[in-house]
Amino acid sequence: MSEVVAWDDDGTPRSPRFDDIYRSATGGLAQARHVFLDGCGLPAAWAGRPQWRVLETGFGLGLNFLATWLAWLQDPQRPRVLHFASIEAFPVSADDLLRSAATEAGLLPLATELAQQWQGLTPGFHRFVLAEGRVLLTLCVGDVAPMLREQAFRADAVFLDGFDPERNPQMWSLETLKAVTRLCHRGALLATWSVVGQLRRDLKSCGWQLTRRAGLPPKRECLAGRYDPGWEVKGLEAPGEAEAADCIVIGAGLSGAAAAASLARRGWSVRVFDTAAGPATGASDLPARLLAPHQSPDDNLLSRLSRAGVRLTLQEAQARLADGLEWRRTGVLEWRADDHRPLPGIGEALEPWSREATEGQKRAAGIAVDQAAWWHDNAAWIEPAALVRSWLRTPGVRFCGGRKVARVLRQGESWRLENGAGEAMGQASLVVVAAAHDSAALLENRLQLHPVRGQVTWAPHADDAALLPPFPVNGHGHFLPRVPLVEREAWITGSTYGRGDADESLRREDDAANLERVRQVLPRAAPAFQGALQRRETRSWSGVRCASTDRRPLAGELEPGLWVSTAMGSRGLTFAALCGELIAARLHGEPLPLEARLAQALDARRQDRARSG
Repeated sequence: MSEVVAWDDDGTPRSPRFDDIYRSATGGLAQARHVFLDGCGLPAAWAGRPQWRVLETGFGLGLNFLATWLAWLQDPQRPRVLHFASIEAFPVSADDLLRSAATEAGLLPLATELAQQWQGLTPGFHRFVLAEGRVLLTLCVGDVAPMLREQAFRADAVFLDGFDPERNPQMWSLETLKAVTRLCHRGALLATWSVVGQLRRDLKSCGWQLTRRAGLPPKRECLAGRYDPGWEVKGLEAPGEAEAADCIVIGAGLSGAAAAASLARRGWSVRVFDTAAGPATGASDLPARLLAPHQSPDDNLLSRLSRAGVRLTLQEAQARLADGLEWRRTGVLEWRADDHRPLPGIGEALEPWSREATEGQKRAAGIAVDQAAWWHDNAAWIEPAALVRSWLRTPGVRFCGGRKVARVLRQGESWRLENGAGEAMGQASLVVVAAAHDSAALLENRLQLHPVRGQVTWAPHADDAALLPPFPVNGHGHFLPRVPLVEREAWITGSTYGRGDADESLRREDDAANLERVRQVLPRAAPAFQGALQRRETRSWSGVRCASTDRRPLAGELEPGLWVSTAMGSRGLTFAALCGELIAARLHGEPLPLEARLAQALDARRQDRARSG
């Protein structure tokens, strides 16, 4: 359940939990500008910078974020990318975000764009991609101390905000201020509305040089600061940032195209090499795939990773693809047979992700009401090749087909790509290997990868299409009842999972296995499948995916300038965009799109650590 906001008669939003106001009735935008933007010297301080990183300790109703976004939009000298990482233990509803911004004409369109994505705020990090990927909000849902520990970047500016220190002392404690300071480089800026003596003393003890400023009535004063400790502290230099230059991505599937788009948005000039003449000709050429969160009763690592990835991919699909032709947000029913274990108890924010399926949904799908089933709202079918093509159209990306790379060699400060004859194919300061199973050979088998063959079965709709469920069903393979394939709507089901199998030839026994699995889950729809077989209208597709030994993607740096994004397995739609953003964040010292400990679970060097351990 969203945090309750009580609105006074004069329009002042109040927190019943803390018995304090979020802002005054008249000074929301004015306060954000005067206290926080002016206090940090913005927008002048970010002029000419490639990016700007703000750390905020209390998101509240989002006015500081919206005011910063608006200032960015209005500034011709704005940085290419604006990052805003904010911590909030008790997120409010989308309706309250909109109500708070409604009185400020400049903020309302921005609040509306944010509110469209504002749901499913389970504990942890949530990335919101705005302004065509150039404004990135990372909302960290949880108590301030653990959320600060999960950060892995250096802030350019800090907005210290929150309810009154007497009502919410942990937000202003010395422990919190030390944790904030650890995330700042020398010269970072700070602003806050509070000027209480203990806060000033604690900030000075952490190395902040402070200035009292005139406040915005009814406040008499506010505080500004610059981090400049008078003692030596290791690692206080500005965060290491790769200078955007030339890059080559090897592989034009989901993972390669996503990485190329993420880098291009940050100013890189990216060439994407692929053996085939066109993009998305490998496993990404599947006619349609189901994007759905993996959920587990214990909310395990894969569940948390998949929620982060699905959120990003849904945002990308919404922004880039044609609804009903290239994707459709449908939700999905997950059949769980006799497994009646409950969903994880992590609060009502889980509900847009997963909840118990209703009897009506089970009946609509054609499964017995006594069988266990979950419903996931945040699910969709997507045409992977359409998403790949859209990512490759990002300004700064150039696709280069018919380029079969055989070796990647260090040459001075850059990397040289060669073909099988030892001839140079290109050179770049940054190379990202995203060549699925071929990545292992290109990297001299430093990665442990194995092929995973998959075959799906599909057929066009006929008169018996009414027997099909109205929405996708998964849990024993997946079944998409209505996708636009070739001449008319079709159903598609699969896929097989042939670990260690790299043979792409079509197999009748795999079609039979696909249809048998879906018959077990959806017996009412069986006549439709049998009819397609009798009419000889079933068709097949097979492809080879790539997986790691622990079945998690590999994304990260192997050597300076040599990065990898591969091993997506059967979850390329879930993880490609997330891994692309993770690589870009690591390169540029940005806020990560997920908690540091979750990002570590995707790090490509974990295989090296496992071997050495």
